[in-house]
Amino acid sequence: MTTTRSFAAALFDMDGTLIDSTPAVDRSWTRWGEEWQMDPSFRVGMHGRPARQIIEALVPPEQVEEAFERVEQLELADVDDILVLDGATELLAALPDERRAIVTSCTRRLAAARIAGSGIPAPRTVVTIDDTSRGKPHPDPFLEGARRLGVDPHDCVVFEDAPAGLAAAKSAGCFTVAVVGTHTRAELDADLVVDRLSEVVVTLTAQGFTLTAP
Repeated sequence: MTTTRSFAAALFDMDGTLIDSTPAVDRSWTRWGEEWQMDPSFRVGMHGRPARQIIEALVPPEQVEEAFERVEQLELADVDDILVLDGATELLAALPDERRAIVTSCTRRLAAARIAGSGIPAPRTVVTIDDTSRGKPHPDPFLEGARRLGVDPHDCVVFEDAPAGLAAAKSAGCFTVAVVGTHTRAELDADLVVDRLSEVVVTLTAQGFTLTAP
């Protein structure tokens, strides 16, 4: 086991890191793509990016709002089959509430629906795409998460499963832990890569916690 340095707080991506919502996401976006007559290839590389950002690249500007509202409607209506990933509950529970936050590309409404659907012990602090002007891969979401917890981003560890999220975390100056799942180990550029969150152990200290992993 290798022990990293100490941290003041942990910032968690949600989909693909804490929960597996892939079946629900696939159903919603597949239906949206069919309704909007999209080639199925539009799905390539979308994971980890905000829905509005994806849609802005696919439809004319005057149709963005309508298209975004439709896909959110579909996603809000489908929160079945959402599973908590191995080790997520235990890792969240091991940290005091003032030292943990979820930072997701979901909207506030969708994040609340998926948290409720999965039953994960959600932190008090949840940053969504509604809380920043720019989403991942920009650093803004993680900077906002650190700000709300009152800590320096350089003292935060970010848990992510997607290249876009890891790029955002690195730009924010955070230590990065990538979780294999939606992407292969070779696709994940992070300070540390684990196969599952159950491999990660935190030990509380007076200033925060240390993190131990393979």
